[in-house]
Amino acid sequence: MNIFKGIIVLATSMIISFSAFSAENDITVVGGVEMAEVQNSTAFNHVKKKLGKWEGKLTQGLTGAVYDASYEFELTSGGNTITETVIEDGVQMLTTYSDNDGELVIKHYCVLGTEPIFKVDTLSKKAIAIKLDKSKSNLHAEHENFVTDMKWTMNSKDSMTFEATVMFNGELTKNKAKLKRVY
Repeated sequence: MNIFKGIIVLATSMIISFSAFSAENDITVVGGVEMAEVQNSTAFNHVKKKLGKWEGKLTQGLTGAVYDASYEFELTSGGNTITETVIEDGVQMLTTYSDNDGELVIKHYCVLGTEPIFKVDTLSKKAIAIKLDKSKSNLHAEHENFVTDMKWTMNSKDSMTFEATVMFNGELTKNKAKLKRVY
């Protein structure tokens, strides 16, 4: 009986050890080929803290309207890209986050019909702010509407504030959302 218990304890220990080792060393394999390990930037890892779904109310600066908003962050491409599915007042948009040469690149596919590309402006333990990368986005305030910058502030692990500045009809307007983590 003691030998049987010993075998169970040994087998359980091996399984737990293997699981812990595997979790630390996840390697993406496609078609039997191991993909190269990618070192993510500090900014990318900051965005990873947002993985999951967030919901709340957004106040639109232009009209003062308050409406439902949700933001769902998912890790894709073997852990190399984060997609953010945005739904504001029932309208869906998409934002992607990925590293290029150690720098976080953010692309936003907007309801305004533009696709601005952003770079990190400031990064702290609690917040990340991004701004339009003018070298990669050829947008003009005179005849295009687009998001100029965004900021996420983590109030706690389950609460954050989102702020965005939008160029709309040649004028800047600010939107702000208070969000709670759903999962």
